[in-house]
Amino acid sequence: MENKITKILAEEIKDSRGNPTIKVTVFCGDKFGSFAVPSGASTGAHEARVLPVSEAIKNVNKIIMPALVGQNVLNQKEIDKIMIELDGTSNKDNLGGNSMIGVSIACVKTAAKISGKEVFEYLRTLAEIRPSRKIPYLYMNLINGGKHAKNDLVFQEYHIVPETEDVGEAVEIGTIIQNTLKEIILKDLGEESVLLGDEGGFAPQISDIKTPIFYLREAIKQNDLEGKAHLALDTAATSFYKNGVYKVDGKDVSKEELSNIYNSLIQEFNLFSIEDPFEQEDFDSFRKLKEGNSELVIVGDDLTVTNKILLKEAIEKNSINAIIIKPNQIGTLTETLETMKLARENNIELIVSHRSGETDDDFIADLAFAFGCFGLKAGAPAKPERMVKYKRLIEISKT
Repeated sequence: MENKITKILAEEIKDSRGNPTIKVTVFCGDKFGSFAVPSGASTGAHEARVLPVSEAIKNVNKIIMPALVGQNVLNQKEIDKIMIELDGTSNKDNLGGNSMIGVSIACVKTAAKISGKEVFEYLRTLAEIRPSRKIPYLYMNLINGGKHAKNDLVFQEYHIVPETEDVGEAVEIGTIIQNTLKEIILKDLGEESVLLGDEGGFAPQISDIKTPIFYLREAIKQNDLEGKAHLALDTAATSFYKNGVYKVDGKDVSKEELSNIYNSLIQEFNLFSIEDPFEQEDFDSFRKLKEGNSELVIVGDDLTVTNKILLKEAIEKNSINAIIIKPNQIGTLTETLETMKLARENNIELIVSHRSGETDDDFIADLAFAFGCFGLKAGAPAKPERMVKYKRLIEISKT
């Protein structure tokens, strides 16, 4: 009886942007686990539908709970299958991706408690996924633009990626570079440019796409950390694409011209990876950039939205060599794990990612660690809802 779901409760909480989201708790008698659902500002067109909070809560409490009470919480596939069938759409239009992922991951956390396992240990019982690294690379978004900041930078995220397998050292490198970065930006641009964006990075009042990379490189250099921190971009190109052209630095730019811009940045700054370099339907331009830069990691996010069908297309078209994994893009943990497994079977790296509207939940650290993922993208260490993920990774990496 102790494995049977007895109650599910959804409630409203606020995310890191102050917007309403939901927290779902799944009970098996006196054992329970909760998941606080994040939300994105920069969302792919093919992501699972996010319903308004009041509707999502009603769906959990009135539709999902009656269907799942009495189910064995240790049978994750069956739980997710029931919800998928109950919803009946490919995009989670009826029940909402936010309702479903809240229940799905809360079930995993409850099941881990009942099993006497850590969440990452329990996750490993649900799927076999080929690992890449003992400890994921940390993608730290130290300069924010695009939809994550109130500035004129069209590229959305400028990352540093510490080169170490020690999580504590990686976080320390990120913190040191961010502190130096603050001094550099303050001196160059003044107070208004060191305000933080959604993900904890600085949001400088500039439009030139290259300047943030100069700043990051200078901060790395001042701390003698060359070779210890890579530079990476998430340009989120769909957000500055309209009517067949890209808008960069106030100019209309074709996909070929944008590709040339990337190639010059790759050469000048030895970039480690670029995420979503082109708009979310342009698999072909992703492929061309990848083929022209054999050392570069080309990452799909809006292109693939943690969706197995879109990932298959990216594999067939040879568009990417890494994929962003965001469980709330697809709506259930089972589907998330299936996408992850398919990616690794095709030598595509996994980068587990937060959202811009985050919560104090640390599940993604367990997910990235459980399957030896290539990367964990959890923002800058300046904000508590980001740091909680890094603290969890530090803790479990010592096991």
